[in-house]
Amino acid sequence: MNYQEATKYLYDALPMFQRIGNAAFKKDLGNTLALCEYLGQPQDDFPSVHIAGTNGKGSSAHSIAAVLQEAGYKTGLYTSPHLKDFTERIRINGQPIDQQSVVDFVVHHRDFIDQLKPSFFETTVAMAFDYFSREKVDIAVIEVGMGGRFDSTNVIYPILSLITHIGLDHTAFLGDTLEKIAFEKAGIIKPDVPVVIGERQGATQAVFEKVAKDKNTSLHFAQDTYQVNIAAIVNGKYTVNVKKEDELIFNDLALSLGAHYQIKNLPGILKSVDVLKTLGYQITQEQIRTALGNVSQLTGLRGRWQIIQKKPLIICDTGHNQGAFEEIGLQLKHIQYNRLFVVIGMNEEKDPQTVLSLLPEHAYYLFCQADLPRAMPVELLTQKAEASGFSGESFKQVHAAYQRAKKLANKDDCIFVGGSTFVVAEIEDLS
Repeated sequence: MNYQEATKYLYDALPMFQRIGNAAFKKDLGNTLALCEYLGQPQDDFPSVHIAGTNGKGSSAHSIAAVLQEAGYKTGLYTSPHLKDFTERIRINGQPIDQQSVVDFVVHHRDFIDQLKPSFFETTVAMAFDYFSREKVDIAVIEVGMGGRFDSTNVIYPILSLITHIGLDHTAFLGDTLEKIAFEKAGIIKPDVPVVIGERQGATQAVFEKVAKDKNTSLHFAQDTYQVNIAAIVNGKYTVNVKKEDELIFNDLALSLGAHYQIKNLPGILKSVDVLKTLGYQITQEQIRTALGNVSQLTGLRGRWQIIQKKPLIICDTGHNQGAFEEIGLQLKHIQYNRLFVVIGMNEEKDPQTVLSLLPEHAYYLFCQADLPRAMPVELLTQKAEASGFSGESFKQVHAAYQRAKKLANKDDCIFVGGSTFVVAEIEDLS
């Protein structure tokens, strides 16, 4: 079996939420626990940081991993979904798992996998834990896939948990109110394991306080400690000043990850680093500054307010829910351009009218459809968009919409690509 055959097996033989949706989601940790037991409990071989949330968990995971790497720790990082290649999900010090390790895992454990019939995500989580164990990482940063309580990653017993911004997303699985969703995210909180909450939200605060009290663990609201003020914005990249309990600790801190939502993520990231330092991790302020200025270079993160080209300005972002587009809409207001072109596609469970209402009406829209079963048919997306007063062109393929936008745009214009991780993944210029 070669790498292409191994990944084809993972994609085709195992239920995959990213492709088929509901049928791949289980409110049960049984398969992951069985996989971990079969593999010798690899998740217990390394300390970990566990990160959940609706918006910001991926960026926060990469940022904390970058800080740990810069401080000299051999750092594992598990995130999902990937953009271009499966190996992006499992990294050590920013380097993706090698293809042969993926092949070896599938070949050596295929009989058990065929017998157990786990999902794609359950198998991938077990592969990551096995890889981190064999490679003897100093620490691993683990991003929740969806929810928290029943997410496959929730078999770990971390040294720290972080919960980022809570919003309405995946409501069919997690609940239709912020309180219900917060309860699912709070499922990663473990007894005696400190938990950081990125921001105070009126609807969710009491949920986290109750669960933390029930689990007898310390709870830290990051916004109580850190205040972030914008110093400058250039092409969506922020320079900020950071106060810790009213004392200026970072002046002109350059954030390599663009977008307004990184301002919301930063207090949770910094408070998490504080907690890690109390647990014995040696991390300096200069290492934090360097890491946050080079997150993508250190960890390989792509697709988060990523500038692909400057003339015309082409930006992509994988944000795909209401909370993300509230921030994206704000961000676009800070960009200088003559005309704005928006290449956008969505997954079938999203509400395009809510998302589009957060974007500029004056933009020219190029509606498209990603190449996966869960993608919303472009005809339906266009129909809903036109009913909300948005106009443009429709394309069956992301590539065609993207190329049309590039043909229409002049050097002083801006092209934004987003709406779905899978739309961004199909951009051929993404490096």
